[in-house]
Amino acid sequence: MLGINVGKIEKKEQDMQNLGEKINIEIFNWGPCVVKCKIKPEFAKLLLDEAKSNKDDYRTKLAGQIDVETGYTDEAKKKVIPIMSQYLGVYDQAYERFTRKPYKKRPEYIMSAMWINYQKENEFNPPHDHDGKLSFVIYLNIPEELKKENASYTGKSCGPGGIQFLYGEGPREAVTYMSYFPEELDMFIFPAWLKHWVSPFRSKCTRISVSGNVHDSAPLNNIVNFAPEYLKDKAKRAKENK
Repeated sequence: MLGINVGKIEKKEQDMQNLGEKINIEIFNWGPCVVKCKIKPEFAKLLLDEAKSNKDDYRTKLAGQIDVETGYTDEAKKKVIPIMSQYLGVYDQAYERFTRKPYKKRPEYIMSAMWINYQKENEFNPPHDHDGKLSFVIYLNIPEELKKENASYTGKSCGPGGIQFLYGEGPREAVTYMSYFPEELDMFIFPAWLKHWVSPFRSKCTRISVSGNVHDSAPLNNIVNFAPEYLKDKAKRAKENK
């Protein structure tokens, strides 16, 4: 079975057999930096409430075989962005620890897209990647029926309704695959280019998640505009500086 990279750098002392001596070793991280954290219930409520005003059908923009995927309004994004920027800051700190080197220039983020997914029985997301620098997925509702179905799964992956990441090639000793069955309020932040997919399930229920893409082009802790406004302002400043 393939292993799971938990993103930790470890320094250990290994005993030399038969000599009674110790050798200092370092274990290096490899591959993409994937971060999992918990969001606050208040943030989850905001995402659910604002989604009620969604009118933009996102199915033509996405790879998912899901009937209901809708994009958030500009007004909703303005409410979400200040909160989301804090989690992106946490990701940056984790990335520096993961790579063991500080940024020469910190990323400047802007949220370019955000949508909600209402996944039902037999629906799924095939292997795909996203546009931008980073992507995220937040799990707002995991029905009890799905939890029971997943608990009864006997295979080696994360099972029905799980998220799976794939990177690189190698023998089974190499960590090239990670799968996880999410809990409510879980959020994953990962490189947008990282291949991932979502398994289908058979339970007659609806799992709700929110996804989004982030580009590297706006101040991290001062994200007050989404892409169109920021790009207009940037072009205006460029003309003024000529």
